[in-house]
Amino acid sequence: MSLENLIEIAAVSRTYLDANENTVEALKGISLSIKKGEFLSIIGPSGCGKTTLLRLIAGLDAPESGKITLEGETITAPDPHRGYVFQQGSLFPWLTVEKNIAAGLKARGVYQKEKGEVAKYLALIGLEGFEKAYPHQISGGMAQRVAIARSLINRPAALLLDEPMGALDSFTRADLQDKLLELWQRDQTTMILVTHDVDEAVYLSDRIVIMTPRPGTISEILDIRLPRPRHRNGAEFTALRSSILEKLHLASAGLQPEYAI
Repeated sequence: MSLENLIEIAAVSRTYLDANENTVEALKGISLSIKKGEFLSIIGPSGCGKTTLLRLIAGLDAPESGKITLEGETITAPDPHRGYVFQQGSLFPWLTVEKNIAAGLKARGVYQKEKGEVAKYLALIGLEGFEKAYPHQISGGMAQRVAIARSLINRPAALLLDEPMGALDSFTRADLQDKLLELWQRDQTTMILVTHDVDEAVYLSDRIVIMTPRPGTISEILDIRLPRPRHRNGAEFTALRSSILEKLHLASAGLQPEYAI
């Protein structure tokens, strides 16, 4: 993994108005450097601003104060070079699997030049034979693979993952985690994952960012030094998971975090 920083988050804060016109402080003074080629996970209790931070990195929202840069350039708007995968995948229901993947190329105006990449990414995500299927004809896990391929086909500098496995059953989730690792190791695309699942964070990550309840701040950043492939029932994995759960309780200042094991 390169030690070069790809994304710099400097003293970022974000507030917004809720449905009752009350000011809500979502993030306060977030500073974080994200390395090129690393797999970073962000965990914390519900409402701590994890998704808000991811949206700011994506350029889908703007900070009240502070700055976020990618390779020195300030992020001000969405860009295909920062792929975003939502919890439900958000596939276009009227397009087939292959056309959903191709949508990324068409949005950039390079489809005619790079359309051969669609078959390549179908193979990479293991969905050969499902090219002509529509989203309602495939499983949730398959749909998330398509959403990931649709982002990766643009060869983004960073792939932003907003709990993409949160709605899947445990077997499908584990399978998709392995596929995500395979894709990450193949291209070394920087991946930033928001998750409630402590096991998932430990299994996938180089580093884990633990956030506090609102206003979201960074409580701690952990280096995960377990060798790969990782074994979920191994003694080191189990000990690290227990330690992180304790840290989550401390970071939550008595609030019960929501996470899955």
